[in-house]
Amino acid sequence: MKIVVTGATGLVGAALVAVLAREGHTVCRLVRPSTKSTGGTVRTFDVPWDPETGSLGAAAVGAEAAVNLGGASIVGGRWTNARKSLLRTSRVNATRALVAALGKMNAKPSVLVSASAVGFYGNRADETLTEQSAPGNNFLASLAQDWETEALRAEEFGTRVVLARLGIILASDGGALPEMMLPFKFGVGGRIGDGKQWMSWVTLEDVLAILRLALIKSELRGPIHVVAPEPVRNAEFVKELAKTMHRPAIFPAPAFALRLAMGEMADALLLSSQRAVPQKLASVGYSFVSPNLRNALETILT
Repeated sequence: MKIVVTGATGLVGAALVAVLAREGHTVCRLVRPSTKSTGGTVRTFDVPWDPETGSLGAAAVGAEAAVNLGGASIVGGRWTNARKSLLRTSRVNATRALVAALGKMNAKPSVLVSASAVGFYGNRADETLTEQSAPGNNFLASLAQDWETEALRAEEFGTRVVLARLGIILASDGGALPEMMLPFKFGVGGRIGDGKQWMSWVTLEDVLAILRLALIKSELRGPIHVVAPEPVRNAEFVKELAKTMHRPAIFPAPAFALRLAMGEMADALLLSSQRAVPQKLASVGYSFVSPNLRNALETILT
């Protein structure tokens, strides 16, 4: 297929572009005017893309699929009003512009796979969350809802839309895991808060496989949980991480200190609990490469 990808320089985007190209697809990396071109190959090339004006380079015409992974980093800075505005603009406004550009094509893409997050649910304690569960009511939940709403507008012109609600992505060279590992390297790692909050995690390898499946599996539409089938509490996660790294896990990070240092972001990202299960992936028979946390960490870190 010919596939357009936003967010192609991020952790997931760069890896996805590479694997799609290896599989023989033609990949158009949508790049903003300020982004330095990374060159191209016979299977990948850059297409100018300006979400502020909706301008999309003509080379994207004829795309049969689109993957929307763009968005400023959620952990890129304290959540001031200006930072929140950037997080919204880079997701909600950019997705609105992308869908509008796709809708102007004579031949519309057959599928749009658009990123979202399990942050859609807010803080849900021990509740088991499926794709049918109600949304939460904090900033991240509101952001995810609005982000998804813009992506779903592509259904109006007949494009199948898949909303990939991503969990915490585990990878050796990017994402959350290297940051989580840092205190353990110095022997001062431990649980976050009381450690009872649920963490919905997934390996990068599974993320790539699931996104590729979503491109071709017509039964998949609407929200899907891109999370491993065995979520764990934070205390269990840090225990397994410490064991894999051969480090102690005896220094908890108190909730009050995290709130003092990070403000609202601490509650939304570190102390919230989301026990999401991949119900839709199970219904189409997806087999996880890494369903178990211990095996996943051993594979990534050894």
